Amino acid sequence: MTEQLPMLGGLEHLDSWGADWAGLRVVVAGIGASGFAAADTLIELGAKVAVVDGVDNEYNRERKQTLEIVGAVSVALGEEHVKALPTVDGEKPDLVIVSPGWRPTHPLLVEAREAGIPVWSEIELAWRVRDGRELAQPAEWLCVTGTNGKTTTVTMAAEMLRQDGFRAIAVGNVGTPVLDAIRDPQGFDVLVVELSSFQLHHTYSVSPLASTVLNIAEDHVDWHGGFEQYKADKAKIYERTKIAAIFNAEDPVTLTMVEDADVVEGCRGIGFTTKSPAVSMLGVVEDLLVDRAYIAERRTQAQELAQLSDLGERPAHHTVANALAAAALTRAAGINAEGVAAGLRAYDRGEHRIQTIAQANGITWVDDSKATNPHAAHAALAAYPTVVWIAGGLAKGVEYHELVQQHSHHLRAVVLIGTDTRALEEALSQHAPDVPVLRTQVGETGEPTEVTPELGEAVMNQAVQHALSVAQEGDTVLLAPASASMDQFASYAARGHAFAKAVTDALGNSTE
Repeated sequence: MTEQLPMLGGLEHLDSWGADWAGLRVVVAGIGASGFAAADTLIELGAKVAVVDGVDNEYNRERKQTLEIVGAVSVALGEEHVKALPTVDGEKPDLVIVSPGWRPTHPLLVEAREAGIPVWSEIELAWRVRDGRELAQPAEWLCVTGTNGKTTTVTMAAEMLRQDGFRAIAVGNVGTPVLDAIRDPQGFDVLVVELSSFQLHHTYSVSPLASTVLNIAEDHVDWHGGFEQYKADKAKIYERTKIAAIFNAEDPVTLTMVEDADVVEGCRGIGFTTKSPAVSMLGVVEDLLVDRAYIAERRTQAQELAQLSDLGERPAHHTVANALAAAALTRAAGINAEGVAAGLRAYDRGEHRIQTIAQANGITWVDDSKATNPHAAHAALAAYPTVVWIAGGLAKGVEYHELVQQHSHHLRAVVLIGTDTRALEEALSQHAPDVPVLRTQVGETGEPTEVTPELGEAVMNQAVQHALSVAQEGDTVLLAPASASMDQFASYAARGHAFAKAVTDALGNSTE
């Protein structure tokens, strides 16, 4: 498949908020968080907008109603509306903005490219209007991608910056659309932007202050058409980087990406490693995180940035690597060593938030009971290559199609808890039909059940036993329910504690 056919399509002049967007005919493909933000922004800019989404549900209908209230826009929901490229006001569109989940082979996108119509991600649009309505100075961008650890890294980096006095926010694939941050009336000094390979695929102009690919493993090859294409899309994050192109010294592919990137003149390659760092790297010496990249005396000295204990007791290897990557990004933005340490101490790891409970027989057990909705569960599911997912609870009327669709490729199995799992089961049946689904049978009558500690323990004991029956070496058993807890537990904390106890009881002395 040919890619990037017209790329910018003669729209290079649309490079600021103040450019002449009025009358531009734009199709926005997808009405999720990024598509909604893109449509809302384009309406404000004066463009003519048509939004299409293949899913017609209550959630999307509410978004449709909101967009129709704020401006002149047509919104069409349902599978029949995404089979071909729609017109805008009866004419061929000038531009398509595509949401991350849409494959490049989708007929609507193929038709656009064949017609010479540029297809942009919402990230491309955000970069072009980054100066915002009346911002005195556009925020600098620090960009992060990788197969694992993106959300942790951008969250850490944003906290480091805030601790050092910067107005900063983590945006992008982490949850908050970049366009929402750009339109914040107070503005930001720095945006720490998490970018998926899906977003990067249709992004062409971003020029970040610093960028990093945390790691690369085989992932999303079906979406991209192969591993080489997946790597190529990830590598796009380094293009046009201004200050620091940051690579993982323990993942040589990321160094190759930096070496091949067309960066701004003067940009440096900066490495990070969980071992002792060479010159122009950040790394670990004894129990210290140190910098041999951003100091004048780097050939002979290293500057202490933080202690390993600032990351908590016995931090995992990937946590240390993420912290070093975050430090490398923020040092490029000019923060001092004290800001790094303070940010790591302030970073909210919290109980029941992507918390490793145990490791045994090559299987990692992780408690993310705090993930009480699909959006919160996404970060945890995205962090691990193969997952036995313990999910379900009080659904609160949400739908799970997007979440399951995004993560079906790396689910080993799903263990369902909760009194009403119909919405989750529907999403699994539609988007992950080959993934085994195991159901607990405790207190799942659909009728109100008295919530007691004994009920919670029984639910989790059975869930853990199911997980043990299917988990393989290298898997992560992840409690990320994407639902509230009150049907079977007193709180999400009680749910997490019950999980931890069940894991400890089941593994006994076999934990690593």
